[in-house]
Amino acid sequence: MRVGAGSAGRRVAQVALLVGVLAGCSGTAEEGDSEKSASPSASARTSGAGGTSASSGGAIGAAGSACELPVTFDTARNWKAEAVEAPLRQGPVALACEIDAKPAGSIGFLRVWAAKPGDADARSVLKAFVAGEDGASKEKYGTFTSAGLSGVEVEYLYTSELLEETKKERALAVVTPHGPVVLHLGGLDTEEHEEMLPAYELAKRTLRAA
Repeated sequence: MRVGAGSAGRRVAQVALLVGVLAGCSGTAEEGDSEKSASPSASARTSGAGGTSASSGGAIGAAGSACELPVTFDTARNWKAEAVEAPLRQGPVALACEIDAKPAGSIGFLRVWAAKPGDADARSVLKAFVAGEDGASKEKYGTFTSAGLSGVEVEYLYTSELLEETKKERALAVVTPHGPVVLHLGGLDTEEHEEMLPAYELAKRTLRAA
Protein backbone atom coordinates (compact mmCIF):
# COMPACT_ATOMS: atom_id res chain seq x y z
CA MET A 1 0.00 0.00 0.00
CA ARG A 2 1.31 3.45 -0.88
CA VAL A 3 1.13 5.91 2.01
CA GLY A 4 2.49 9.35 1.06
CA ALA A 5 2.96 12.43 3.18
CA GLY A 6 -0.37 13.79 2.01
CA SER A 7 -2.24 10.67 3.11
CA ALA A 8 -0.50 10.56 6.46
CA GLY A 9 -1.18 14.22 7.06
CA ARG A 10 -4.82 13.78 6.14
CA ARG A 11 -5.25 10.91 8.59
CA VAL A 12 -3.62 12.87 11.40
CA ALA A 13 -5.90 15.82 10.63
CA GLN A 14 -8.98 13.57 10.66
CA VAL A 15 -8.09 12.09 14.05
CA ALA A 16 -7.49 15.57 15.46
CA LEU A 17 -10.85 16.74 14.16
CA LEU A 18 -12.60 13.70 15.61
CA VAL A 19 -11.01 14.24 19.01
CA GLY A 20 -12.06 17.89 18.91
CA VAL A 21 -15.65 16.98 18.13
CA LEU A 22 -15.84 14.41 20.93
CA ALA A 23 -14.36 16.89 23.38
CA GLY A 24 -16.88 19.53 22.37
CA CYS A 25 -19.75 17.11 22.93
CA SER A 26 -18.75 16.14 26.45
CA GLY A 27 -23.12 16.74 -18.80
CA THR A 28 -23.28 13.14 -17.35
CA ALA A 29 -20.20 12.05 -15.53
CA GLU A 30 -19.07 8.45 -15.20
CA GLU A 31 -16.18 6.93 -13.31
CA GLY A 32 -12.68 7.41 -14.68
CA ASP A 33 -11.95 9.89 -17.46
CA SER A 34 -15.46 10.96 -18.44
CA GLU A 35 -16.23 14.69 -18.39
CA LYS A 36 -19.12 17.01 -17.67
CA SER A 37 -19.36 20.73 -18.36
CA ALA A 38 -20.35 23.28 -15.76
CA SER A 39 -21.47 26.86 -16.40
CA PRO A 40 -20.88 28.92 -13.25
CA SER A 41 -23.25 31.77 -12.43
CA ALA A 42 -21.94 35.26 -11.86
CA SER A 43 -23.83 35.56 -8.58
CA ALA A 44 -21.92 36.19 -5.35
CA ARG A 45 -24.11 33.56 -3.68
CA THR A 46 -23.99 29.93 -4.68
CA SER A 47 -26.33 27.01 -4.11
CA GLY A 48 -25.11 23.70 -2.79
CA ALA A 49 -26.62 20.53 -1.37
CA GLY A 50 -30.20 20.98 -0.31
CA GLY A 51 -30.46 24.31 -2.11
CA THR A 52 -28.50 26.16 0.57
CA SER A 53 -26.12 28.96 -0.35
CA ALA A 54 -22.93 30.56 0.92
CA SER A 55 -22.41 34.30 1.29
CA SER A 56 -18.98 35.72 0.60
CA GLY A 57 -16.85 36.66 3.56
CA GLY A 58 -14.17 38.26 1.39
CA ALA A 59 -11.50 37.19 -1.06
CA ILE A 60 -8.11 35.59 -0.45
CA GLY A 61 -5.09 34.97 -2.64
CA ALA A 62 -3.98 38.51 -3.39
CA ALA A 63 -0.95 40.13 -1.79
CA GLY A 64 -1.77 41.16 1.76
CA SER A 65 -4.54 38.57 2.21
CA ALA A 66 -4.39 35.69 4.70
CA CYS A 67 -2.96 33.44 1.98
CA GLU A 68 -1.02 34.77 -1.01
CA LEU A 69 -1.71 32.38 -3.90
CA PRO A 70 -1.51 32.08 -7.71
CA VAL A 71 -5.32 32.50 -7.69
CA THR A 72 -7.90 34.58 -5.86
CA PHE A 73 -11.38 33.47 -4.81
CA ASP A 74 -14.11 34.28 -2.31
CA THR A 75 -14.31 32.40 0.95
CA ALA A 76 -17.61 31.71 2.69
CA ARG A 77 -18.61 33.98 5.54
CA ASN A 78 -17.00 33.07 8.90
CA TRP A 79 -14.56 30.58 7.36
CA LYS A 80 -11.02 31.34 8.56
CA ALA A 81 -8.05 31.17 6.18
CA GLU A 82 -4.51 30.55 7.37
CA ALA A 83 -1.29 30.15 5.37
CA VAL A 84 0.66 26.91 5.85
CA GLU A 85 4.36 27.48 6.52
CA ALA A 86 5.56 23.87 6.57
CA PRO A 87 3.52 22.35 3.75
CA LEU A 88 2.72 18.72 3.12
CA ARG A 89 2.91 17.39 -0.43
CA GLN A 90 0.34 15.33 -2.28
CA GLY A 91 1.17 14.34 -5.83
CA PRO A 92 2.76 17.33 -7.62
CA VAL A 93 1.46 20.05 -5.28
CA ALA A 94 2.17 21.30 -1.77
CA LEU A 95 -0.29 22.53 0.84
CA ALA A 96 -0.30 26.33 0.86
CA CYS A 97 -3.47 27.41 2.68
CA GLU A 98 -6.16 25.98 4.94
CA ILE A 99 -9.61 27.56 5.22
CA ASP A 100 -11.27 26.29 8.37
CA ALA A 101 -15.04 25.76 8.47
CA LYS A 102 -15.27 25.39 12.26
CA PRO A 103 -16.01 29.10 12.92
CA ALA A 104 -19.00 28.68 10.58
CA GLY A 105 -20.24 25.58 12.42
CA SER A 106 -18.88 22.74 10.24
CA ILE A 107 -16.01 20.30 10.71
CA GLY A 108 -13.61 20.38 7.79
CA PHE A 109 -11.36 22.46 5.57
CA LEU A 110 -11.14 23.85 2.08
CA ARG A 111 -7.45 23.37 1.35
CA VAL A 112 -5.38 25.04 -1.35
CA TRP A 113 -2.42 23.20 -2.86
CA ALA A 114 0.04 24.78 -5.29
CA ALA A 115 3.22 24.11 -7.25
CA LYS A 116 5.74 25.95 -9.39
CA PRO A 117 5.02 26.38 -13.12
CA GLY A 118 5.57 23.35 -15.31
CA ASP A 119 4.28 21.54 -18.38
CA ALA A 120 1.43 19.58 -16.77
CA ASP A 121 -2.18 20.45 -17.60
CA ALA A 122 -5.00 20.71 -15.05
CA ARG A 123 -6.25 17.15 -15.65
CA SER A 124 -2.80 15.64 -15.17
CA VAL A 125 -2.24 17.63 -12.00
CA LEU A 126 -5.60 16.62 -10.55
CA LYS A 127 -5.16 12.94 -11.43
CA ALA A 128 -1.75 12.92 -9.78
CA PHE A 129 -3.22 14.65 -6.72
CA VAL A 130 -5.95 12.02 -6.34
CA ALA A 131 -3.46 9.22 -6.96
CA GLY A 132 -1.43 10.59 -4.06
CA GLU A 133 -4.30 10.00 -1.65
CA ASP A 134 -4.25 6.38 -0.57
CA GLY A 135 -7.83 5.21 -0.21
CA ALA A 136 -9.38 7.23 -3.07
CA SER A 137 -11.76 5.42 -5.44
CA LYS A 138 -14.71 5.85 -7.84
CA GLU A 139 -13.45 9.12 -9.32
CA LYS A 140 -15.83 11.16 -11.50
CA TYR A 141 -14.12 13.91 -13.48
CA GLY A 142 -15.66 17.01 -15.05
CA THR A 143 -14.67 20.38 -16.50
CA PHE A 144 -15.57 23.97 -15.64
CA THR A 145 -14.63 27.53 -16.52
CA SER A 146 -14.38 30.58 -14.25
CA ALA A 147 -13.20 34.10 -15.13
CA GLY A 148 -11.16 32.89 -18.08
CA LEU A 149 -9.70 29.88 -16.26
CA SER A 150 -10.46 26.40 -17.61
CA GLY A 151 -10.31 23.74 -14.95
CA VAL A 152 -10.99 20.12 -14.14
CA GLU A 153 -12.79 18.86 -11.05
CA VAL A 154 -13.33 15.46 -9.50
CA GLU A 155 -15.71 13.88 -7.02
CA TYR A 156 -14.56 10.66 -5.38
CA LEU A 157 -14.81 8.42 -2.34
CA TYR A 158 -12.13 8.29 0.30
CA THR A 159 -11.90 5.26 2.58
CA SER A 160 -10.01 5.75 5.83
CA GLU A 161 -8.58 2.55 7.28
CA LEU A 162 -7.84 4.42 10.49
CA LEU A 163 -11.43 5.61 11.03
CA GLU A 164 -12.99 2.66 9.16
CA GLU A 165 -15.33 4.81 7.10
CA THR A 166 -15.89 5.92 3.52
CA LYS A 167 -16.83 9.50 2.69
CA LYS A 168 -17.20 11.85 -0.26
CA GLU A 169 -14.49 14.32 -1.19
CA ARG A 170 -13.92 16.56 -4.18
CA ALA A 171 -11.27 18.76 -5.68
CA LEU A 172 -10.57 20.99 -8.67
CA ALA A 173 -7.42 22.02 -10.48
CA VAL A 174 -6.44 24.96 -12.68
CA VAL A 175 -3.14 25.99 -14.22
CA THR A 176 -2.05 29.63 -13.96
CA PRO A 177 1.06 31.49 -15.19
CA HIS A 178 2.39 31.13 -11.63
CA GLY A 179 1.79 27.38 -11.49
CA PRO A 180 -0.98 24.82 -10.94
CA VAL A 181 -3.44 25.11 -8.07
CA VAL A 182 -5.69 22.47 -6.49
CA LEU A 183 -8.65 23.28 -4.23
CA HIS A 184 -9.75 20.32 -2.13
CA LEU A 185 -12.84 19.92 0.04
CA GLY A 186 -12.92 17.09 2.56
CA GLY A 187 -14.92 16.99 5.77
CA LEU A 188 -15.22 14.82 8.85
CA ASP A 189 -17.76 12.65 7.02
CA THR A 190 -20.06 12.78 4.00
CA GLU A 191 -22.72 14.76 5.88
CA GLU A 192 -20.22 17.47 6.81
CA HIS A 193 -18.89 17.42 3.26
CA GLU A 194 -22.35 18.05 1.81
CA GLU A 195 -22.96 20.88 4.27
CA MET A 196 -19.75 22.59 3.15
CA LEU A 197 -20.41 22.26 -0.58
CA PRO A 198 -21.79 25.81 -0.94
CA ALA A 199 -18.43 27.19 0.23
CA TYR A 200 -16.62 25.04 -2.35
CA GLU A 201 -19.01 26.19 -5.10
CA LEU A 202 -18.49 29.82 -4.08
CA ALA A 203 -14.72 29.40 -4.37
CA LYS A 204 -15.03 27.71 -7.77
CA ARG A 205 -17.44 30.33 -9.06
CA THR A 206 -15.20 33.25 -8.11
CA LEU A 207 -11.87 31.62 -8.96
CA ARG A 208 -9.50 33.67 -11.10
CA ALA A 209 -5.78 34.06 -11.72
CA ALA A 210 -4.11 36.43 -9.26
